[in-house]
Amino acid sequence: MATTRSRFREYFHTEYQPGEQKLVRKIDFFIMTFCCLSYFTNYLDRSNLSNAYVSGMKEDLGFEGNQLNVINTCFTVGYVIGQIPANLSLHYIKPRYFFPSCMVVWAGLTMVTASVHKPQSIMAIRFFQGLSEATTFVGTHYILGSWYTERELGKRSGIFTASGLAGTMIGGFIQTGIHSSLNGKNGLEGWRWLFIIDGLITLPVALYGFIFFPDTPSTTQAFYLTESEKALAVSRVPPIEDRSPVSWRFFKKSFSSWFFWGFVILWIIAGETESFSTNTLLALYMKSHPTNKYAVSQLNNYPSGVPAVGIISTLFWATLTDFLNGKRYLVGYFIGITGVVTSAMILVASKDPTNPASTSIVFGAYYWAGAVYACQATFFAYCNDALRYDEPMFRAIVLASMNVGSNAVNSWWSIIFYGASMAPWFTKGMWAMIAVSILLAIWTAILSYTTAKHEKMRKAELAQASGVADHKIIADYA
Repeated sequence: MATTRSRFREYFHTEYQPGEQKLVRKIDFFIMTFCCLSYFTNYLDRSNLSNAYVSGMKEDLGFEGNQLNVINTCFTVGYVIGQIPANLSLHYIKPRYFFPSCMVVWAGLTMVTASVHKPQSIMAIRFFQGLSEATTFVGTHYILGSWYTERELGKRSGIFTASGLAGTMIGGFIQTGIHSSLNGKNGLEGWRWLFIIDGLITLPVALYGFIFFPDTPSTTQAFYLTESEKALAVSRVPPIEDRSPVSWRFFKKSFSSWFFWGFVILWIIAGETESFSTNTLLALYMKSHPTNKYAVSQLNNYPSGVPAVGIISTLFWATLTDFLNGKRYLVGYFIGITGVVTSAMILVASKDPTNPASTSIVFGAYYWAGAVYACQATFFAYCNDALRYDEPMFRAIVLASMNVGSNAVNSWWSIIFYGASMAPWFTKGMWAMIAVSILLAIWTAILSYTTAKHEKMRKAELAQASGVADHKIIADYA
């Protein structure tokens, strides 16, 4: 009991170097505010498509079959193509120019969506929107890993991820307000106003980034950091030589590394455990409910509970794994259990679809499934922790490749298992979820064993090197 109390005291009362606490407060304010607002508007722009779909866009544009899923796939293809080039670009273009420029592009594309008259136009727009949004998630995780220590990283990754979920959650309420107040104004349907307003919200955040984002510790020219604070920021992270990534040596090392494939496969599997939420299955279930007819406000507001659960779960697991000295792998087991149980609940409910209890079970399952979002913050922090002593651009390309692999699989996975025409029960998708949930628990166990073994070897080599250095000093003194 005394040990637990001492760990709590140690966790909440971190010892800092002189001036370090002030530095952390500064980078928390300027990095976290921009990154969180950027991700918030990013997810607001993404989630508005589903909100618009259930708010009249489907009927106005004459959607047929799985065209909504095809649009999501077009976005995913652009997103996948842009991931690695975007993260490698951070070696050549300062993040405070690159991130905001991408935001301006996707804000413009979001507003252009308000003018479309057929689903095929949205397919083209979403492809280029995916390209422009490619750097937001993985690029930010690279930046967080560059500034924060292992002890600080989990909470910041959790807050960042939660901000995106907040965009998803609030998007439904925004659409409800727009539909009730602006539907028909100036001859535009409410769902068209949603795209216009979401795009306008993004632009001030981009301007903020141009002015205040501090780049990385080794390249920062932020006016609010003193020279001593810049030097302190560099000293807080391992001194790794940052070579140019455009070389045969770099790509050979990257694609032959166990950690590259270990973390890429981890996120491919984990990404599919988010399928209930990312494919907005609760909204599609409500839209195609066998007995109930839901109002537009209900279709937008009720699914907001899913990201709300995701926010709580993300912050809980990010904080807990920091407290447990970086045991990020524990989330993999929790998600495995969640995926199996929630899928089973929906399969059982589908056997008696007209029973009111069936509806309650499905709502409960989809809300609980929102907890799976916790894997985003913790698994990317897990990768940042494991690769802290490797070249920064190797870490950047692994983080980007994790998302590339996941989205490449998701581009066809969602069509096969979670097409809109499969609503309300998505039976094939439920069995697919059970399979990937079990696979995630197995892969998590394999990866946690290998990363722990690698960390022990690294510490042993460090201790040996330190011992040799001490021995040399004593010999020279003698």
